[in-house]
Amino acid sequence: EAMRRGDDSLMKAGRHGSCAGPVAENLRWGCDRSTADNICCFNRHFAEYAGYWESTSFLKEANKTRTVFRDPVTGKPLFVAPVGRSWDDFVAESRAHGWPSFRSREVVWESVRVLPDGECVSVDGTHLGHNLPDGSGNRYCINLVSVAGRPT
Repeated sequence: EAMRRGDDSLMKAGRHGSCAGPVAENLRWGCDRSTADNICCFNRHFAEYAGYWESTSFLKEANKTRTVFRDPVTGKPLFVAPVGRSWDDFVAESRAHGWPSFRSREVVWESVRVLPDGECVSVDGTHLGHNLPDGSGNRYCINLVSVAGRPT
């Protein structure tokens, strides 16, 4: 499916920064809630530190066949990986760049938009990361805290 574009109106003030509410209390993989809340709801440019995702329990706990990555505020699915590649390829690409790196076929476009400057956001105002295209196409470099939500 083709990339879905959005505009800055998606990031207008919500109940909690740009978000509909605060991030959930119990994020997956031991992600830090305070970091998640700041990055997801009160930020448009900054990210968790490179390699943060490897300091969590993500690599041990994630379903290596198919992991659904969810909005930490709403619980909506945002990405599903791996799709069209192996788990090892997903991890290798993410390690090479320092953040979980998704390809277009792994994006749940019903819930994700890309703004004109490349910022990736949820349709509910959660900052996710950025689209940083490379020789293989669009690469969505996403904060793990921004996709560590649980189903609601």
